[in-house]
Amino acid sequence: MLAIGEFSRLTHLSVRTLRRYHDAGLLEPAAVDAETGYRAYSPDQIPTAQVIHRLRELDVPLAEIAQILRSPDPATRAGLVADHLRRLEHELDRTRAAVTSLRRLLQPEPAPLRVELRPVPATEVAAVAGHVAHDDVLAWYAGAMAELDVAVDAPTGAPGGLYDNALFEDGRGHVLVYRPTARPPRVGRVHPTTLPAVELAVTTHVGEHDDIDVTYGELGAWVVANTLAVAGPVRETYLVGPRDTPDPSAWRTEIGWPVFRMSAS
Repeated sequence: MLAIGEFSRLTHLSVRTLRRYHDAGLLEPAAVDAETGYRAYSPDQIPTAQVIHRLRELDVPLAEIAQILRSPDPATRAGLVADHLRRLEHELDRTRAAVTSLRRLLQPEPAPLRVELRPVPATEVAAVAGHVAHDDVLAWYAGAMAELDVAVDAPTGAPGGLYDNALFEDGRGHVLVYRPTARPPRVGRVHPTTLPAVELAVTTHVGEHDDIDVTYGELGAWVVANTLAVAGPVRETYLVGPRDTPDPSAWRTEIGWPVFRMSAS
């Protein structure tokens, strides 16, 4: 048997932490002296303590650790850990995105935005449309674009998407992704549609989408400064993306806001 101090040194868990794990029913000593209250541990508890230590380093809550340790099925235990790792990866992605945006926003002299006013004619496309929650857009986009890739044999331009204002204002709105093609098919969710003619204020976002909201903001400021108003869903055109190259620095996304000039009053 090992005294709590010895067990602490072997597992790199402090005595205070071991007592807390005991009180939580997570790692109970092999024996507790009825008179002194001294805790003693068995050497075969060392691997369990090390597992707990690693899980806590991954910020797994104590309740989930208890669930993992009590599960007799290795596959179930692995699944519980994998679920937490997925949540952790999602949080890391959010943190990375926030850091990227902040670095760009805090630049003392940001590069001037290049904007073009571009008339775009009506365009025949194959499209998939849906009413989507903002948090689900990426997953929905991946599925819709995969269907378009299968259905469209001969695209005539870069893929793109139309994103309703409500998506940003209310957290849920109409989304349409498309591929231009001379003969749009109708299969599954894929259907022909015509994008209306429009004048766009267009700029190009370079790189990953972690800070694309900053480009949106800069484009919006340019629109206001040039006495223009937004008139319809924003358009994104994916000139170069992860489907084309794994190098994020090469990605290019055009952002186009349908605009019209406001009359002076």
